[in-house]
Amino acid sequence: MLIRAATADDWPAIWSFLSGIVAAGETFTWDRDTGRERAREMWLLSPPGHTVVAVDADGTVTGSAKMNPNHMGGASHISSASFMVDPGRSGRGVGRALGEYALEWARAQGYRAMQFNAVVETNTRAVALWTSLGFEVMATLPEGFEHPTRGFVGLHIMYRLL
Repeated sequence: MLIRAATADDWPAIWSFLSGIVAAGETFTWDRDTGRERAREMWLLSPPGHTVVAVDADGTVTGSAKMNPNHMGGASHISSASFMVDPGRSGRGVGRALGEYALEWARAQGYRAMQFNAVVETNTRAVALWTSLGFEVMATLPEGFEHPTRGFVGLHIMYRLL
């Protein structure tokens, strides 16, 4: 699997899975009706942000991540990241590879830590992945996320020193 910087030409492939993930409203905090152009603006970041794609051997985009400063000013040494993996490719190491890439990118950029602001507690695969990569749940906002079938569930803030 190759992880490389995303280009505008990658957007149709990213949108093909991002749109369904967002519309399902189970794991991501964006409005479920976020349109294609608004999503593109929010996902394909300009510096100091960085967006990448994971590409398999046949050139298919299997996932994407965006990394960026989480805060400004005196807290600008904290990074953040968001991840989307094509559901048809889950369980194949795409999320782990993107997570490892994001951590290396943050270190190379001089960040001291990475914080995820909103990991839905019912997204147990993501919570397990981030925990295995050294993140810990710093706090959980009870009922911080309205899941479409489970109702109000917790929203984790996860953190890791680099």
